[in-house]
Amino acid sequence: MAAKIQNADNYTTEQLQKIVIESKLLISDSFEAPPIILQIDESVIGTLGNFSASTGKAKSRKTFNLTAIAAAAISNRTILKYKASLPKEKNKVIFIDTEQSKWHCKKVLERIIKLAGMPLDQNPENLIFLSLRPYSPSQRIQIIEYIIKNESNLGLVLIDGVRDLAYDINSPQEATEVITKFMQWTYTYNIHIHTVLHQNKGDNNSRGHLGTELNNKSETVFDISVNEMDKERSIVSSAYIRDRDFEPFAFFINESSLPEIDEEYENRTDGSSNKKTAWNPVEWQVEALKDLIIQVFKISENDSLKYGQLTDGIKNYSGMGMNKAKKFFEYFMANKYIIKEGTKYKMTLEKVV
Repeated sequence: MAAKIQNADNYTTEQLQKIVIESKLLISDSFEAPPIILQIDESVIGTLGNFSASTGKAKSRKTFNLTAIAAAAISNRTILKYKASLPKEKNKVIFIDTEQSKWHCKKVLERIIKLAGMPLDQNPENLIFLSLRPYSPSQRIQIIEYIIKNESNLGLVLIDGVRDLAYDINSPQEATEVITKFMQWTYTYNIHIHTVLHQNKGDNNSRGHLGTELNNKSETVFDISVNEMDKERSIVSSAYIRDRDFEPFAFFINESSLPEIDEEYENRTDGSSNKKTAWNPVEWQVEALKDLIIQVFKISENDSLKYGQLTDGIKNYSGMGMNKAKKFFEYFMANKYIIKEGTKYKMTLEKVV
């Protein structure tokens, strides 16, 4: 186990000498790679001794995504796309909620247990759920530090959400202090921490100085977004990742109120043929959309097409079904890629720059 870090504003000379000696690296030193505990396909998203985060707009189903990670971890199975492999001596998981009532927290706990395929009449031995809504940010940090320090066999800590560990999300000092705690806890106790933070309303950046620090120091940062054309789906992609990137995936909430992988979702395929199989235009890059509409209008003799010609062209060139082709038509109209003149449509590409 790594040496415990002491919190001190001023070290003595003797303490500094010891720290410098322990901190030196030599070319002859050898270290084992940190154990992998979380993966998506072949991408490493979580290792012991590091921390990661999920970010997204309000109501993007970040907590549902977090329950899938928790369920995978306590069962060492693949849930959604999360494949967990916690070692036996580090198989305990702590789930910490900072904002919901105990009634809502109980729903989240039930969801985790159901996803893990475990019975609801007993609490899993390797799962601890804490509801810290009544406490102040500084009290929450003390409570989390206490349980991390004293709980044996701990491997993963899930915190929903990190914003409630700071009084001011835009304070550079508080942001540094919170993220420093994460670095100390993960280093000292050889655990992985995954937390959740909202994104700004106007862009996809994590909120405040705390979000900036979290992005800079995290092993992996997920982006959880709602599909604009199908708000029942949430898309998980990587905003930042140290390992190889993974293919984005989508999930929806099924009739049992559990997150379920959307098997029909495909991100993008075969760029060489310029034929895309993504089922939603908002998932396409601008150049791919531009190429599609240009190819469709090549059949036009006077730069205009009827509705049927347009939808048929989208369908035939892309290889998608007619219902999807109509969605693409609606998207092109809404974003002024095409405009209607009389009974026909003309290509403008006004939105493409």
